[in-house]
Amino acid sequence: MVKKVKEGNLYQVSIDRLFEGMSVVEDIYNADATTLIIRRGRIINSNDIEKIKSLNAGKDNIYVSGGTFKAMTNESPPVDVVSISEIEEATGYAAAKDETFVLLDEIATNKTVKQEALLSVSAELSNRLEVTSPSVILSLINALAPVDEYLQRHCVNVSLLNGLIGQWLGLEKKEIDKLVLVGLLHDCGKALVPSQVLTVPRKLTIIEFEVIKMHSVYSYDLLTDFPQSVRQGARYHHEKVNGKGYPNHLTNEDIPWEARITAISDIYDAMVSQRAYKDPRSPFSIMAMLSRLRDSEVDGRLVDVFIKSMPEELMDKPVVMSDGSTGVLRSYDPDDIEYPMIEVGGRIIKSDEQYHCIAMLNRD
Repeated sequence: MVKKVKEGNLYQVSIDRLFEGMSVVEDIYNADATTLIIRRGRIINSNDIEKIKSLNAGKDNIYVSGGTFKAMTNESPPVDVVSISEIEEATGYAAAKDETFVLLDEIATNKTVKQEALLSVSAELSNRLEVTSPSVILSLINALAPVDEYLQRHCVNVSLLNGLIGQWLGLEKKEIDKLVLVGLLHDCGKALVPSQVLTVPRKLTIIEFEVIKMHSVYSYDLLTDFPQSVRQGARYHHEKVNGKGYPNHLTNEDIPWEARITAISDIYDAMVSQRAYKDPRSPFSIMAMLSRLRDSEVDGRLVDVFIKSMPEELMDKPVVMSDGSTGVLRSYDPDDIEYPMIEVGGRIIKSDEQYHCIAMLNRD
């Protein structure tokens, strides 16, 4: 039941209308409309909801003002405000991550690739791409994840990003399927890199970096039973269009298109992820960086497609700001992609160098 209270222009609403991730644009009061319990400007989390219930003396209703009333009565919790672990289970991401871990362990132990099992994981990821919205997929990729799960998550994330880019390019399903497979396999050679080098919690030394660089060659060598285009996509995903990449210093069109796409996915997921030696970067910061690298390190045409398509899937999602506050992405300027418009406390402001997004808000 919704009941308007004339005094103070407050509205009585069931407490069950609160949901995690809801932006409180105006204050929330207790059941007697006398005590302020949540100030405007917050994005409600599960602890806030429990606090509201405890302060509400067991009563079912609370009082809110204008904008918050509209949010509570007209909106449903978007899918990405469910915990990340729940989304991982529902979308099959958790199963793909776990299966990828087993397959990488098999490579590290026996120096062989279980082709049938990998093809099965890749096919399932391709199928999920067809029935899962890009915004949900990106919520999984952008979520802060345990550092010790980085490699298997990275393989799955790059696989999914490759598939999304394929969709944004309007490719046929068979080509998208191949991109998904390349993304899943691109770093399988890292299973042969010594773990003490792979997980070093600092910047790599020159020698360590030379060891790491061999992983793309290892990937190529491991994938002898796969099509040459898949093997080359894995081998050359660290090539740069200016010829300064590795392992073969290829340039421009000499780099297979599967590798050029995987390079963008690889950079994005590496930058958006939290590692032992670095904090995550926001998607908008990464897009700005990719824009600066276009036609020098990465394919400019592919970057343009990525930057045109990615932001639309991030709109109206919660973010963490540089001062620790939270906001909601509302709009962006394609010519200033790094600093989108953020809603904070009921006001929409343009972020800038001093006040900017540092990460998407983690839901777990």
